Amino acid sequence: MSFPTPFPMLAEALATRGYAAPTPVQAEVLTPEAEGRDLIVSAQTGSGKTVAFGLALAPQVLDANGIARPAMAPLALVIAPTRELALQVSLELAWLFAATGLKVATCVGGMDASKERRALSHGPQIVVGTPGRLRDHLERGALVLSDIAVAVLDEADEMLDMGFREDLEELLDATPQDRRTLLFSATLPHSIVALARRYQRDALRISTVESGRGHGDIEYQAIAVAPADIEHAVINLLRFHEAETAMLFCATRDNVRHLHASLTERGFAAVALSGEHSQNERNHALQALRDRRARVCVATDVAARGIDLPSLSLVVHVEVPRDPEVLQHRSGRTGRAGKKGTAILLVPYPRRKRVEYLLRDAKVNAEWVKAPSAADIRAADNTRMLADLLAPVEADEADRELAARLLAEKSAEDIAIALVRAHRSRLPEPEELLATDAPPPKGPRAGFEGSQWFRLNLGRRQNADPRWILPLLCRKGHVSRTDIGAIRLAGNETLFEIAAHAAPGFLDAVNRTAGEDDDGVEITRVDGPPRAEARQNRKEYRGNDQQQRPGGFVKPHGAKPPFKGKPGFKGKPHGDGPRGDGPRGDGGKPFHKKAPWKAKPKG
Repeated sequence: MSFPTPFPMLAEALATRGYAAPTPVQAEVLTPEAEGRDLIVSAQTGSGKTVAFGLALAPQVLDANGIARPAMAPLALVIAPTRELALQVSLELAWLFAATGLKVATCVGGMDASKERRALSHGPQIVVGTPGRLRDHLERGALVLSDIAVAVLDEADEMLDMGFREDLEELLDATPQDRRTLLFSATLPHSIVALARRYQRDALRISTVESGRGHGDIEYQAIAVAPADIEHAVINLLRFHEAETAMLFCATRDNVRHLHASLTERGFAAVALSGEHSQNERNHALQALRDRRARVCVATDVAARGIDLPSLSLVVHVEVPRDPEVLQHRSGRTGRAGKKGTAILLVPYPRRKRVEYLLRDAKVNAEWVKAPSAADIRAADNTRMLADLLAPVEADEADRELAARLLAEKSAEDIAIALVRAHRSRLPEPEELLATDAPPPKGPRAGFEGSQWFRLNLGRRQNADPRWILPLLCRKGHVSRTDIGAIRLAGNETLFEIAAHAAPGFLDAVNRTAGEDDDGVEITRVDGPPRAEARQNRKEYRGNDQQQRPGGFVKPHGAKPPFKGKPGFKGKPHGDGPRGDGPRGDGGKPFHKKAPWKAKPKG
């Protein structure tokens, strides 16, 4: 199926770019029913929306011959929420209209405003920009919107979420009322519907989002990991998949900075994208990904929209998205234009239930899998290495001469071993994970089976804190930190665990150092686990009249004495007869009886 556009130059540009047939959203905006009308379009990310609204606005910026209309002021305005998306849209429209002589000007924050004003003065037919920068040019008189024939709001839901409503309203109010308004949004919340009702006339509603399922070209996976193991899981995922380009999403700039530094230190070719980077730094980072100088991008949600990297095949949600829309837009960086992609959520064990609700609300069917282990990664490395080394290669005379010299010096087996080692030396080492499929079991920690518990005569009331208890135990018991397990603080004591192999030596060292300093610290052995000892103590205390516990006194068990009333109480106790039969303590009226109501005399 060819593109049903009346402009041959656009159809030729699409064919040159590799577009054989329109995507569903592109086909919908080109139907006779949509021609010349306002549109409100809901389509998933990566569905070709930019080309779709480029084709839809073509009749307003091109003449009957497909040549750009001469204009003293812009004819089309495209508004996008982020700098990256605005730049991406500008590039897409530039190649689509390249043969028509049409000019596209871009106005985004972080760029040279004086250059943008010069570009606006040269008569561009289309202006693409972010709300804040466009409004700034409008208020300074550099941007004239009196001739706008069509306005496009791309990712309108995101712009409203980011607080751009006032900017959008000022821009749209400055355009002619008879303009076309094309509203593109991945989701259609109530705020979008209200905006459309105010600025659109008889808008045609188009939706190409399939109900009941997520993005069909993206395979979703979820991995439950220990919270302390998330960074190690990221490393193993990158090593296991060896994606041509991967994007890792974090929630904050600090986390982006930390993860980027960690990956760079381990040998990954990584770049970072967040709000703290200038526009030039962002452009350099994206260009490094397109040139394959970098293979991993660590980003905040600022990159969740507008980043279109054809080689991006893996998205990792290092931190759980805050809502289904963020999940959709992050994951939508892959699986674009008919290509397959993988989106993986790393889920800390305590948040698994929340993520299951998130996936359900997003209508995403994710497969819960184990994090790749070091053994899995080495097996995948071997498979890829064999494929690379056994692939046919073209060799010139110099290569053959060098191969002959190697064979003369070493055997074929030695040369093959050297190749294997050279191949592996380029790869970052995988990490050993604590667990891959379930939370740590309730029971002794690994290495603490058969451990021994001890009591320290200091607790919360003595301001006990594990930060200084730990070095104290190491000094007195001549053990290392790894030999000390759980530490449980109580009111007047602290219970702690020592590994089985270190317990005998620990007790001997404590006894030897007991008289070295008079710091009042006493360490004694506990018979059995702390819970068993607590149960035994409760049995001993039960039934005694008055026994002093470490925390105070306990009252004897048994029936409570009958209530005798307060001192000075006259009459029966409350429980001796029907309610209200006994007089009050002061000899007054029964409890439930009141004097009959009498109206006040008038006057």
